[in-house]
Amino acid sequence: MAGSAAHEGAASRGDRREETAADAADPAPAAVVERFLDRLRTDPEGAADFLAPDAKWMNNGLPAVRGRERVRKVFRALERIDTGFDVYVHTISVDGTSVMTERTDALKWGAMRVQFWVCGRFDVRDGEIVHWQDYFDYLTTFVATARGLLGIVLPTARPKPPSGDWHGGITRPAGNGER
Repeated sequence: MAGSAAHEGAASRGDRREETAADAADPAPAAVVERFLDRLRTDPEGAADFLAPDAKWMNNGLPAVRGRERVRKVFRALERIDTGFDVYVHTISVDGTSVMTERTDALKWGAMRVQFWVCGRFDVRDGEIVHWQDYFDYLTTFVATARGLLGIVLPTARPKPPSGDWHGGITRPAGNGER
């Protein structure tokens, strides 16, 4: 398992993370995915510690990113261009070690916020994510980008977080604590 290797690597780079999948009290696949998505909001580089060393990340229509350290490099590059991230999980379902999420993701660059619907599949093995694949509609994402650009000059056009009984970050409707 990668827990000790993750700790050694983290210590050498000035450990900013609070926990990894290997550290977590609940290794259930849904809990691992929720902690991973939550960590992406505040510490993308540290979020990579939730991935297995040989993990594969895929976004529909884009080349796969293979390996935890390559994913970490992508996250670092996004941090360098000051990319922020929010996620609002609407539904999470588990079948064995596979986790499906329906969510709204928001990418942020300064005053620009691009918010769009995403369906994600995560396969978890031994408390680590081994496969992460996101599906989204490119037309919807294009419209969200146009709205984000418009929101720079017309703040009332900026997308708002999903409505309902939601809170920032990892969210679910009030009263839905089932896994």
